[in-house]
Amino acid sequence: MKKIFLLLSSSIAIFANDIHLLSYKQKEEMQGVSYHKGCPIGIDELRVVKIKYLGFDSKDHMGELVVHESVAQEVAQIFQELYTVNYPINKMEPIRVYGGSDWRSIEADNSSAFNCRNATGSRHFSKHAYGLAIDLNPIENPYVFANGKSSHKASVPYLDRSTIATTPQGRAVLKNESKAVAIFKKYGWKWGGDFAKEKDYQHFYK
Repeated sequence: MKKIFLLLSSSIAIFANDIHLLSYKQKEEMQGVSYHKGCPIGIDELRVVKIKYLGFDSKDHMGELVVHESVAQEVAQIFQELYTVNYPINKMEPIRVYGGSDWRSIEADNSSAFNCRNATGSRHFSKHAYGLAIDLNPIENPYVFANGKSSHKASVPYLDRSTIATTPQGRAVLKNESKAVAIFKKYGWKWGGDFAKEKDYQHFYK
């Protein structure tokens, strides 16, 4: 287990998030669900990052993201910074909790990372299949088709990105000027909100 520390300007070390190897139980639960034969990486390349986050109820919660070992440390740092700027997150559970279903996870407004699946509308593996992508608050930050529509009814109020309230849900909306977007980009992650045609506002990838 690694413990990640983030040094703030006061030079006081603040505990951020824990990085763990997958347990035997976690590996068993993932088999045939979010991990299966033919995945582009080995299951032992994955790490669990336990993350403290600010919920939509304005209370602290603990969640988990499964990511590739090469980005685990910076994911821990990114989410510590998101917590520091009070970016709210509705829910954070591994995709196996939803039977490996991206649809069910989105419908639950769940933020997740690793899932051995193809990219939307593609026969090629998604960055999620490599543990190199994170979907953040997917209802408030939907995948928007070129026609301006989303497949998820709960996302309809968030299709107009210019008129968002100051509720926790509103503050979760990711825009070009969002501090959360800037934090990810600082670490070299790209954002689906920058796509030319379809927009994938929830999607960050390395």
